[in-house]
Amino acid sequence: TLRGSEEMDHMSPRLRAFLSEPIGEKDVCWVDGISHELAINLVTKGINKAYILLGQFLLMHKNEAEFQRWLICCCGATECEAQQSSNCLKEWCACFL
Repeated sequence: TLRGSEEMDHMSPRLRAFLSEPIGEKDVCWVDGISHELAINLVTKGINKAYILLGQFLLMHKNEAEFQRWLICCCGATECEAQQSSNCLKEWCACFL
């Protein structure tokens, strides 16, 4: 179930949209914090779907710091992109897992 409306008010429209439904077959660029440039880097590594990126987050036991380091070091994310995308996946897990 979705978070309380007060919590949702503090989220970006992109994050709210991502949390509004299951991931399904969404492309990785749907994840909040994933820029066009970062999406290209991820697709090059075979991470073309949001669920694949979520899988990486889950393999890291939802450890945001580790996931952020991986995104920055291995995928060329900025610190801001890494924080936004890990928060997005954490929030999605809180809603759907």
